[in-house]
Amino acid sequence: MLSPQRSLLITIICLAQICWCLQQKMNYREKEKQVLDQILGPSSYDARIRPSGENGTDGPAIVRVNLFVRSIATISDIKMEYSVQLTFREQWHDERLKFNDFNGKIKYLTLTESNRVWMPDLFFSNEKEGHFHNIIMPNVYIRIFPHGSVLYSIRISLTLSCPMNLKLYPLDRQICSLRMASYGWTTDDLVFLWKEGDPVQVVKNLHLPRFTLEKFLTDYCNSKTNTGEYSCLKVDLRFKREFSYYLIQIYIPCCMLVIVSWVSFWLDQSAVPARVSLGVTTLLTMATQTSGINASLPPVSYTKAIDVWTGVCLTFVFGALLEFALVNYASRSDMHRDNMQKQRRQCELEHAAQLESELLEDGGATFQMKPLVRRPGDMPMEKIRQCEVHMQQPQRPNCCRTWLSKFPTRSKRIDVISRITFPLVFALFNLTYWSTYLFRENSDGE
Repeated sequence: MLSPQRSLLITIICLAQICWCLQQKMNYREKEKQVLDQILGPSSYDARIRPSGENGTDGPAIVRVNLFVRSIATISDIKMEYSVQLTFREQWHDERLKFNDFNGKIKYLTLTESNRVWMPDLFFSNEKEGHFHNIIMPNVYIRIFPHGSVLYSIRISLTLSCPMNLKLYPLDRQICSLRMASYGWTTDDLVFLWKEGDPVQVVKNLHLPRFTLEKFLTDYCNSKTNTGEYSCLKVDLRFKREFSYYLIQIYIPCCMLVIVSWVSFWLDQSAVPARVSLGVTTLLTMATQTSGINASLPPVSYTKAIDVWTGVCLTFVFGALLEFALVNYASRSDMHRDNMQKQRRQCELEHAAQLESELLEDGGATFQMKPLVRRPGDMPMEKIRQCEVHMQQPQRPNCCRTWLSKFPTRSKRIDVISRITFPLVFALFNLTYWSTYLFRENSDGE
């Protein structure tokens, strides 16, 4: 068991060590302030002058860039733009910012004011709108490392233009780019490079409402103008449109409307109100569906895949309405023909009765009638032998004609033919449509 004097001595030593450690930490924080004042003083550093090239040469300053995509909010077809939130990072070397790290005690210095050091004049060339994030504090920092390396990081939200080719819509893939370039420094003074090894990162489980991010590609896009050549970087984000949404919202409803329009083929031709109301209702619904689809897309000068689909479906619905008009016309024509035949028979009967009454009124007067056929005795045998008899060969039974003969009226035949023709033609159209556009989608994807 320790004596009271020894315990007191140990306590005093521990307190002394704690005070010394706190003093050392306070000294290093004070040293950081001294280092910042030393390297960023007005006499030692001018933020207007760019850093020298690699290895202290007079070449261009090299700035390495990398991005972390935090979220992609919306991809607008009608505005042809997309919104993205990302963490943007730049890293370059400035020999003027070297400092003593006191044997690794100071790993880096942190600044929140970017105007105190030289900054690359990078801008996003396809930006429409953008803003920084200032909640709770400005989301930006600058780290200065002992060997003179500078890391700049900031969180920004951008709305960028994304020109789209909608010929295969909604079976399409779109490439949206993010372009970064120097505004004033030419390639003689400033060169942007992608950071080696994973220059672009994307947050895990990135979810988009109607798209899937398939992949992204980094590239260079230096541009020449009459003021010089400027360094440029770009990353292409490749999106695939989610087809399941459009299958449920567009394709299946259109198919159902087309099939409903065929119900009129099975209604009786005398049910005029039912067939007319069914045809007009499906036609108006299909037209409303088409206008709603076009309202969510920009007006373009070419035909889209969805235009082909809605146009053909609208044609089928309109064709079903025209088919009823043809059936109604054929039915009225058949009725008119039957009435004319009845009137003709009635006239013939009345005329025969009139002749019979006239014969009865003439009494028993008789007269000789010449035979219509000459007797064999009046003709030579040679002419009789030369006589030929021509008989028409019996036609082979046609299954289609035999089947159609079961329906005596033309209107009924038109309905029966339409019941088979419309579904067959629509199935053939579907086969052609899907094989064509799915093949083009796969070829574009490769």
